[in-house]
Amino acid sequence: MENTFILSDTDSQETTTLQPAGLRDYIAIARPDNWAKNVFMMPGVLFALLVYRLDLDSFFVLKLLMGIASTCLIASANYVINEYLDAEFDKFHPLKKKRTSVVRVVNPTIVYLEWALLATVGLTLGYLISVQFLLVSAFLLFMGVMYNVRPFRTKERVFLDVLSESVNNPIRFALGWFIVAPALHLSTFKGADLFWSLPSSSILIAYWMGGAFLMATKRFAEYRLIGNSELAGLYRRSFKFYTEHSLLISMFFYALTSAFFLGIFLIKNRVELLISFPFFALLFAWYLRLGLLQNSPVQGSEKLYTRKWFMLYVVLFCILLTALMFIDIPWLHLFLQETYSLN
Repeated sequence: MENTFILSDTDSQETTTLQPAGLRDYIAIARPDNWAKNVFMMPGVLFALLVYRLDLDSFFVLKLLMGIASTCLIASANYVINEYLDAEFDKFHPLKKKRTSVVRVVNPTIVYLEWALLATVGLTLGYLISVQFLLVSAFLLFMGVMYNVRPFRTKERVFLDVLSESVNNPIRFALGWFIVAPALHLSTFKGADLFWSLPSSSILIAYWMGGAFLMATKRFAEYRLIGNSELAGLYRRSFKFYTEHSLLISMFFYALTSAFFLGIFLIKNRVELLISFPFFALLFAWYLRLGLLQNSPVQGSEKLYTRKWFMLYVVLFCILLTALMFIDIPWLHLFLQETYSLN
């Protein structure tokens, strides 16, 4: 059956006949093209390898592949409900109005079955890795519900929308960590065991605030693209309270906080990584520059990938980080020596 749906914008109103969604459309709303974001797991994997000195054998490779697959499926489950529940708002966004749930008629029963299937398979794979990985995976799924589903729908709360979505970054870091960390047995597992086995809080906060900087920059670019505060509020309720100035100030706060906690982590855990700090600062500055462009590419990963020099820099930066995790530079430890007064 064909449905008639009226799309409206500030200039005109047109009637469009929507076709029922097909298999490709239901695959599209799971956004497999966004799985590349799960690369944020890899620093957690590398830091855990540095701590636990795990053998890189076939069993480790199997756990790594299972962990990546589990995280991708849980993320896709979150994307499914995100796109379905956002359809009534995305029609007011200049780019997102082309999303599948806006231009096709999707069956809610199929959508929720897809969500349940992706979540079940993802959590099952997580359980096969460890109890810790399962619990963190469940938390990632839970945050997807909090972010998208009423009455919570944190994406509509000013500033909380950025913080509740960017928390997925430290969650991904922890998932990478628990691929390597020793698995705890379900029969002896206690809730406190999860917190004791988590990575350093400083890197988790740095990761969270770094993600918040990226997300606030995306919000800033979206706000400028829409160019109409009333229309922006129809797309996302939090935009009724944002201004360009408030978003810029929040971006500055998130960047400084991320850098502060990252510095704490590097000095306490791997001083060699201090060499990467100027390159880390340049990465943030370059991303900010892209965010300030008209019709900024930071609004979607598919546009950001077209920035070849930026993506090359990201790849080289990741290679540098990986090398510094395993190369010892003794003279850097001078920064850790205490200084004594001559008096």
